[in-house]
Amino acid sequence: MKVSRQKLIAYARLMRLDKPIGIYLVLWPTLWSLWLAAGGLPSIKNLLIFVAGVVLMRSAGCVINDYADRKIDGFVTRTKDRPLVTGEVSAREALFLFAVLVSIAFILVLLTNRLTILLSFGALALATCYPFMKRHTHLPQLVLGAAFAWSVPMAFTAERGELEHSVWLIYATVMLWTVAYDTFYAMVDREDDLKIGVKSTAILFGEQDKVMTGTLQFLVIFSLAMIGQRFELGNIFKLGLLLACGFFIYQQYLISERRPDKCFRAFTYNNYVGLIIFIGIACDYAFLDQE
Repeated sequence: MKVSRQKLIAYARLMRLDKPIGIYLVLWPTLWSLWLAAGGLPSIKNLLIFVAGVVLMRSAGCVINDYADRKIDGFVTRTKDRPLVTGEVSAREALFLFAVLVSIAFILVLLTNRLTILLSFGALALATCYPFMKRHTHLPQLVLGAAFAWSVPMAFTAERGELEHSVWLIYATVMLWTVAYDTFYAMVDREDDLKIGVKSTAILFGEQDKVMTGTLQFLVIFSLAMIGQRFELGNIFKLGLLLACGFFIYQQYLISERRPDKCFRAFTYNNYVGLIIFIGIACDYAFLDQE
């Protein structure tokens, strides 16, 4: 069956391929984990598997999220033009696309090892249930953090062949970071969400949102410092931590007036935080190998 160009574009928008920030925010911690597990450059096979897996699972997450929100996205300014709202893609097509994406991702996981394959079922469960959490709890960002961070133990296990205790420190760090930056994201929609009854940490924190996100960011830096100590990372990583602190401070400045556009900018700048930390890890190991 031939699919029109307009339909393919609608599918791409549904998968949010035109807005890759979410891919980057999952990719950087995945690369942290691969490099830390390998003590440097990981196997090319695992690198390709997990880069592709991140794109596939983030896309699948967007599809199932829009499916879950198809009846409320029309009431939110930022989401009123999504393909499921406008009718460019049907609910049935969205579910089929979700199934295809997770199936391809699972095929890739089959190229790793038994423990990683078992962990992949947790990734699917978290990705599937997250979109429905905003109806039942003010902590959907915590569930999103658990979902985004699940690539960490999977990547670590795929590269090292075992699940060490230290991987959960990385996992917890990514969860804290995700809750912080996704609260910024939720602050963009807070007024609309209050009208339609959608829950979020931005609503839960209320007037304490700046204090809470600042505290979370402090804990992220502290946890990253512990990771640096645990994996014996050097000065380049420490410099990366200082730069990440600078970005976090700037993000707090951006959200100070709670303007939606600036809250969204604060959210997007976390891409640079993830990149900086990855560069610190990769460069430390690269220079260590040359000594």
